Amino acid sequence: MNVNAPRRLLGYGFFGVMVLTAIILAIFGVVSLKSDKADTEFLIGISQPNLNESRQIAMYNEIRNEAEKHKNVRLIFTDAAENSEKQINDVQKLLHYGIDLLIISLNDSEKLTPIVKEAYKDMPVIVLGRGVTGYDYSMFIGSDNLAIGKKSGKLTADLLGSKYSKIVEIKGAIGSSSVEETSLGFRAYLERTPSLHITKVIDGNWRRDQAEDELRRTLTAEPDIKLVFAHSDAMALGAYRAVESLGLHDVKIIGIDGLETMNGGYDLVKQGTLSGTVTSPTGGKESIQYALDILNQEKVIPKKIILRSHVITNDNAYPGNEDVAHAESLSKVLTGSALTRKIKLGVAVVGSESSWRAANTESIMTTAGKDPAIDLLIQNAEGNQERQIAIIRNFIKSKVDVIAFTPFVESGWDEVLAEAKAAGIPIILTDRKVKVEDDSLWTTFIGSDFVEEGRRAARWLVENKKNVSGVTSIAELQGTSGSAPAIERRQGFEEVLSQQASFRIIASKVGDFTYASGQQLMSRIIADGQVPDYVFAHNDDMALGAIKAIEQAGMKPGKDIGVISVDATKLAFQAMTAGKLNMSVECNPLLGPQIIKAAKELAAGKEIPVNIITAEGIFAQDTAKRDVTTRKY
Repeated sequence: MNVNAPRRLLGYGFFGVMVLTAIILAIFGVVSLKSDKADTEFLIGISQPNLNESRQIAMYNEIRNEAEKHKNVRLIFTDAAENSEKQINDVQKLLHYGIDLLIISLNDSEKLTPIVKEAYKDMPVIVLGRGVTGYDYSMFIGSDNLAIGKKSGKLTADLLGSKYSKIVEIKGAIGSSSVEETSLGFRAYLERTPSLHITKVIDGNWRRDQAEDELRRTLTAEPDIKLVFAHSDAMALGAYRAVESLGLHDVKIIGIDGLETMNGGYDLVKQGTLSGTVTSPTGGKESIQYALDILNQEKVIPKKIILRSHVITNDNAYPGNEDVAHAESLSKVLTGSALTRKIKLGVAVVGSESSWRAANTESIMTTAGKDPAIDLLIQNAEGNQERQIAIIRNFIKSKVDVIAFTPFVESGWDEVLAEAKAAGIPIILTDRKVKVEDDSLWTTFIGSDFVEEGRRAARWLVENKKNVSGVTSIAELQGTSGSAPAIERRQGFEEVLSQQASFRIIASKVGDFTYASGQQLMSRIIADGQVPDYVFAHNDDMALGAIKAIEQAGMKPGKDIGVISVDATKLAFQAMTAGKLNMSVECNPLLGPQIIKAAKELAAGKEIPVNIITAEGIFAQDTAKRDVTTRKY
């Protein structure tokens, strides 16, 4: 991927630029081009699936408005008119024209994945909304559909109470992953209230008129429906018109999107047309901001950005939250050419269980030490959850401005995080997530996509297995029981292998991310007579321990038994160079810059993404000697 010297149009002169503009308008059906031609430095192509949905129009306007703030940016828009073949052709034309970066909102994820992969070979690609299969893109910006569904479920329960009520769900494109994730979250929350029943599911196909017609038929047969949940505000408006046409007055309607446009969700809630909506940001503004970071070769570029969603009802005039409110008040103290005081950042380190953790802690301390705006308070819980909770409580008592910590395990944090929220202190989760009843108890997660790490390990195994025919046996060495990396890496690994009949996990043992546990577990597996073709260890330290156990058993790691892991530390590269480790999926520990940046943005009153996922690679024996020279940990 080439992100170096951007292609410039300055050499064409004014007349040449005008001719090129005319060609683009004629060939591409360009919706808008920035007028500051003489200052053009970056040319960004935007491929949209359509320009008739309110959401896509809002995305288009966000992109345009943000780009207008930068004189060195020109935009080329294309409209696929809801046709995937046309969108593929649009992207090919944009690539041929010589854009510096592609921003694409997909009409169909499966059909568009190959062209995104092709484009990514030559330039940065930012994907909006629907994701692609695999990892061949520069950045994904989207929403957490499962969380949006759960928030919609909570809104439904709040509106209906505990009385027996019938509900209609109006889906967008039935079968699409984003739609099904939203529906899954919605239903998961409603399971808590047995009196609420989804009695009908309608295919609205994202269209207001189709939602209106289908709901009218449903309500004619079942007029006792109490609430309609539509997967977009446009379909929710159609639902409202169906209800009005039948003279029904006690049907509540909620939607998704919350756009601040005419007849957008925010407007419809203010008018009383909808009982509520959940915001699903388009990512248009952020796509331009990150596009410039990429083109300017900024050092810290995330792989995925998941934007925060909010519930909008008649009771809240604007979809804000406590974390942002605290940040806004904090920013009043900290703004100005000279800070009146430093930002107090409390960091509760989970422990010292691995070389990865040591690099992670060092990254935070080094970054904070170089930043004059940060006053770092850091303590190590040494692998004890009770101690980590006590550290957080001490930070609250000390009135720090922001708290960052890596949870020892997923559960058991509700009480202390509620205390932080009550004190107005935003929480940054790093490396691992928590499971809490109220997700407003934490502000953002900064770290890796553990599920994708597991998937990538499994995909590599499928593509590189030793045995061409026959069943490939695998032993899995899990990390700390109950921790997010252990749970999610296993989930992603088994998800991919479940689709492969020629792979079988013959043993799965729980460790604790340490060298010693990896050695002990592998020794036990071999002693039990379960000698696998491959070992998948959830981190490098356990993989190195497993390598020692394999050698003690008189076998050659990397040959007799293949070994794959997660982290890609220098020790792993040394093992790959020696032929003992076959592959390691990167899990980047250098989170310090992003943690400090997030703390400062909160202090500046900015709303930050709910998930910031780091960019990571895959490393194998054939390139280990070359790649080890670039490792910083």
